[in-house]
Amino acid sequence: MAQRKGAGSLRALLHFQEREVSDDGFGNPVTGDFATVFTDAVELIPRMGTEAVMASRLQGVQPYTARVRASSWTRQVTPAWRAVDARSGAVYAIVSPFVDLDQKGAYLEGLLTVGGQTSS
Repeated sequence: MAQRKGAGSLRALLHFQEREVSDDGFGNPVTGDFATVFTDAVELIPRMGTEAVMASRLQGVQPYTARVRASSWTRQVTPAWRAVDARSGAVYAIVSPFVDLDQKGAYLEGLLTVGGQTSS
């Protein structure tokens, strides 16, 4: 029997942020700083063992699989966004959008990285 996933494993709290778009005064859109769109509980699972993961670690990057509850908010997250840990302040780059891997619609999973170069 498959082990059921519960909300108890969603221990991390992340702020999902998107760049603000404003007007430069001449009608041109200008991207600004990141602003928090929503905050959600997340399970962060460190990725281990693959060749790509080992190469990333040599560059100072740690990849994570992030599991979140499926919602209208989490479905809009794209790689243009970033996530910030609400407790530690660590900044995670969103490498891939969240997808429904188990096809049950309860949880979405995506790839995040921390470390290396980050844009502010």
